[in-house]
Order: sequence, then C-alpha cells, then structure tokens
Amino acid sequence: MAEALKDGFGPDVAVWVADRVGEAHPGFDRDGFLRDALEGFDALELTGRARAIAAALGRHLPADFAVTADVIGRALGPELPRDTVEGAGMEVFRYLPYVYLVAERGLGHFEESMALQHALTRRFTAEFSIRAFIEAHPEATLARLADWARDPSPHVRRLVSEGTRPRLPWAPRLRALQADPSPVLPLLEALRDDPAEYVRRSVANNLNDISKDHPAVTLEVCRRWMEDAGPERRALVRHALRTLSRAGDPEALAMLGFGGGTPRVTGVSLDPPDPRVGESVRLTCTVANDGPGPTRALVHATVHFVKARGTGAKTFILGERDIPAGGSAELRTTVSLRQHTTRTHRPGTHRVEVRINGAVAAETAFELAD
Repeated sequence: MAEALKDGFGPDVAVWVADRVGEAHPGFDRDGFLRDALEGFDALELTGRARAIAAALGRHLPADFAVTADVIGRALGPELPRDTVEGAGMEVFRYLPYVYLVAERGLGHFEESMALQHALTRRFTAEFSIRAFIEAHPEATLARLADWARDPSPHVRRLVSEGTRPRLPWAPRLRALQADPSPVLPLLEALRDDPAEYVRRSVANNLNDISKDHPAVTLEVCRRWMEDAGPERRALVRHALRTLSRAGDPEALAMLGFGGGTPRVTGVSLDPPDPRVGESVRLTCTVANDGPGPTRALVHATVHFVKARGTGAKTFILGERDIPAGGSAELRTTVSLRQHTTRTHRPGTHRVEVRINGAVAAETAFELAD
C-alpha cells in the first residue's frame, strides 16, 4: 500500500520549524511550542498537521505580525534552484505551516505578508496563502502579481498563474474570479511565452479552470494565441483545451487539428473481461479511417463507475493518431480498479464509451466483482 501523504509530514517537521525559528528568535519557547503543536498530531491528516503547527506558531510568536514575518523570513532555508520544478518531494512541505500562518494572520500587514510570500514561493509555494489576499485585497494583490509576472524567479512567476486559478485543487475556489475571470487574463497574457515550461503549464491549467465556467473565454484566448504560435505555445493551448476537447467541443477540436475524415472503431476488447476490485483492466480499441484522405483522431474512454447511488463517469485518454486513408491504429489504456481515496470501487456493471473526437463511437461494458 502506498504511503499516505501525512506520513511524509511527521513530528520531525515541527521539530525542524522549532529549531529554525528558535535560531531566528532567541526568546522562542521551543519546548512549549512543540508540546502545543504536537498535541493530537497523529490523528490529523497532512493539512491538519500543517495548520496545527501554524496555529501553535501563532500562539508562541509575537502578536505583532510584522515582527513574526521578520522572524519567519530569517528562519527560512535556502531557495529552490531555478531549474527545480514540481516533484521536489515532501521535504518542501515543511514550509506549509508558514503559508497557512501568513494567510491567517497577515491580512492586516500587506507589505510584510507579500514580501514573505515572495520568499516562501521560492522555497515551496504560496499559492494557498495568496488566495486569501486576492479575496481581501483584490486590486492591490493583482497589481503586485502583475509586477511578479516579470520576476527573475520562475517560482515567483508560476505563483502568478497558479495562485489565481479559480478552481485550484486542495484550496477554496476564488468565487469572484470564477464569476468574472477578466482580471486574470492580462496576467496569463504576460506569461503565455514564459521560458519555463512549468510556468506555461500553470497558465494552461488556469485557462482550463476558466473553461469549466466560461468556455467561450478560453476559446477566444486560445484562438488568438494560436495565431503564429510556435510549438511551445501550441502545447500550452492543447493543455488548456483538454476539458473542452474531452467534451467534444467542435471549436476546441478543430483548433487542435482534429476532425475531418471518417474514423470509426472496428473493435474493442477488455482484459480481463471480468476483473475484480483491486485489479486493473486494459481497454484496447482499433480505429479505422474509411475516408479518402488522412484524418487525425483523438480517442478517449469514458468509464461509468458504479457508485453508492447511480454511476459516476471518469474519462481516460487512449491517445491520438494520424491515420492515413484506408489505414487503422490500435490504442489502449489501463484503468486501475484499486481503491483510491478519491474513488471507491463497487461491484456491478460498468459501462464504457469509446469516443473519437468527442463523439461516442462504440460502447462496451465489464462486470466488476468483489
């Protein structure tokens, strides 16, 4: 069984925080802080543990947040290298308590908080805390983010696009920007050709978020960006349009070069045909092109998982193929049937739809057993 995320965020994180803060603030009650932070710690999940450490810090550091911000700034470790991107491991999560602390106590101290978040995001990320400032001080925060879009650090530039995502995972939605994303669009424009791929990917994620509430806005932006676009911007647009292309939006598919010809599914197989909970099933399909010219096919499989009430659909990418006239291509994907924290598998009939360029081209099913 895979290690739970919280297992990588144990009491040693609180000890590390205590040692660093103690060095920066000689009057810090290290032992009292640890007793406070670790009470009931084992029962908490990752974010609960980080919040417990943040709350204990708030009780054991000066009430004046300007002083606290200075202490934390001096307690920070070295910055991430400029070429280090996502995947730096759990070690950087030890900065998460500081992120929560600035969101909870720093709203009344804008400049000190922004300076601290600028430092934190160069070591971990401040995407969770910056959202509190977008809500409390929208004009000032967005203006500062516009400045940070030109920052030398790719970690700071990524914060501009990632922190303004209206539907950022693991964080409350930014309801105002979800209703009206127009304040974010100039920030994304400034970053669309960023030299760092992981900044551009964050821009794409933001546009994809916007597409779920305002598809016409995302389509209009991507349409403009595709004019004279090089391969890097085309990859950004492709990632930004992933939700719309999976849904079969004709403009999104056409923008990505799909459509035309007459691709069809000539065969679908499931291996094993009768899987059990905890296993996996491999879906293989053959797509043929009966048309007189070549076609480009984007193929997805939508599995309707049995839930406690009804079913819930999840779409998997099989891939894309350029198929010549009279030709065919085989595509496959593997669907995990292991129990996940985000998906509980139940026995029963699971309907499967194979989609080509957004349209259902074939259907099959498998019977999942305990």
